[in-house]
Amino acid sequence: MLLTGTFVRSIDEKLRLAVPKKLREALAQPTSTLLFVAPGTDGSLAIYTKEALTRLGERLAAASPTGPDVRAFGRMFYAQAQAVDLDEQGRIRIPAELAKWAGLGSEAVLLGVQDHLELWDRVRWETYMAERRGRFDQIAEGAFGRKPES
Repeated sequence: MLLTGTFVRSIDEKLRLAVPKKLREALAQPTSTLLFVAPGTDGSLAIYTKEALTRLGERLAAASPTGPDVRAFGRMFYAQAQAVDLDEQGRIRIPAELAKWAGLGSEAVLLGVQDHLELWDRVRWETYMAERRGRFDQIAEGAFGRKPES
């Protein structure tokens, strides 16, 4: 499963968000409509299939269980993660506590990020991108372990 793209979406008063058909198809869950919404990084929410969430859990389990960051992340992440169903119209309902945590308004941006989706408040996403767009090359080099040349 490879999830990509940026989609501006509306969130209605019942906190429902329509997942674009392209993403629903890429999620490829023929027997399940279950997704998991959890706290993401940088003020976003992360949306996982059961399989992707399981892989994340395996990576966390491979880390030292005595590490304070491992323990804290596990507690904070799993305590707030919630299962949601993809309805017949291709919508999910964002849990109110998580919508508040991410500062979601009526307009959001849904991103495909390799094996999961991220949901951002539109203004927060635009600010995030504006602050980083000019440093794309540096960020890419850092992500792949290369130090930028001086």
